[in-house]
Amino acid sequence: MNDAGVIFIAGPTASGKSAAALTLAQQTGGEIVNADAMQVYADLRIVTARPSSGDERLAQHHLYGVLDGAERCSAGRWAQMAVTAITDIHARGGTAIIVGGTGLYFRSLEEGLSPIPDVPIEIREAAKKRREDIGPAAFREEVIANDPVMARLPEGDTQRLVRAWEVFEATGKPLSYYQELPREPFLSNVSSRVVIEPSRETLYARCDQRAAQMLSEGAIEEVKSLIERGLDPSLPVMKALGVPEIAAFFSSEITREEALATLQQSTRRFAKRQLTWFRNQAAGWPRAGNADEIVKQITSDI
Repeated sequence: MNDAGVIFIAGPTASGKSAAALTLAQQTGGEIVNADAMQVYADLRIVTARPSSGDERLAQHHLYGVLDGAERCSAGRWAQMAVTAITDIHARGGTAIIVGGTGLYFRSLEEGLSPIPDVPIEIREAAKKRREDIGPAAFREEVIANDPVMARLPEGDTQRLVRAWEVFEATGKPLSYYQELPREPFLSNVSSRVVIEPSRETLYARCDQRAAQMLSEGAIEEVKSLIERGLDPSLPVMKALGVPEIAAFFSSEITREEALATLQQSTRRFAKRQLTWFRNQAAGWPRAGNADEIVKQITSDI
């Protein structure tokens, strides 16, 4: 597809990337496309710090709150939705501003994804039951017996080990077979890309501020409503940053003050992991220290 009007803005949580994207959209007439794995879910507007309704009125936003919490959103599913949104934006003569903190989503657009077949839900359930029945260590050995490449995965990497088990059970071929197949990029060219990377001191202060703001704006009630739905605990939405920490508060396991401290610590750790990912996987991308630098840098490229 024609990708000349595509801008990537990536960075850790609380870094100011959403503000930069909104400013750019207003200056260029562009439209914003979400690239955050948790902001796709309708259940968690506050906890995931989705754009406010006021911000959404200032520019067109796509892929925010579009899925129910009972659904799973893989990188492949997101990429397909993103390509549809980008195509529509270009058809209107606009620029697509892709913004978020899920590095794999950006990489999937530029590098493509392994053509792994869909796995039936019954096999997904069988994988979880098998692991519970035989234990994590034996489950890992079973995966390795069918796919020796997976020996690189530690016992604690439950998600990837379960995925490898599922794929072999569903197809009779190891996951590594599909991972080695050629990939077809969704985008062939991106006009601008940047990672926002504030100083660690600034970022951590923003993380603490965001956590406190979430609690004051109704995050506890939001998480309570989610938990009351009785969804599968393995669903991505149930593992979103803030959900376990806040759930522990209203179940009376910890005080509100302890919940805030735990949430702040979890947010800082999450931001640190995101920074590490972008430094390793997007080392060649230009950097900016704040939203203003991003706007100046990208507008000079347009």
